[in-house]
Amino acid sequence: MTKIIINAGACGFTITVRAVKGEAGKISVTLETECEAVKKMAEDLAVLDRFTPLARIQSNPVYVSASKHVKHAACPVPSGILKAIEVEAGLNVSKDASIIFVKE
Repeated sequence: MTKIIINAGACGFTITVRAVKGEAGKISVTLETECEAVKKMAEDLAVLDRFTPLARIQSNPVYVSASKHVKHAACPVPSGILKAIEVEAGLNVSKDASIIFVKE
């Protein structure tokens, strides 16, 4: 199992993503959060193909779901979900990513 925690930013929501490798190249995804939009995404993303992180943005099931449910285009949650899937699928290594604001 791969588990990540996303602190979404100004909205204040925290999302826990769990990705679990199953049979036939499928990855089960659970999303725990108080964000209603991400809860709706969880319904669409319960089981995905292990190659989902490699799909183009316009046809990627995670971004398609986000485009239906999430109102904020800069939300980091879709990217985080895809990172969890790619690590669980063995397509990448677990390495923290971040967005850091620098005030000058």
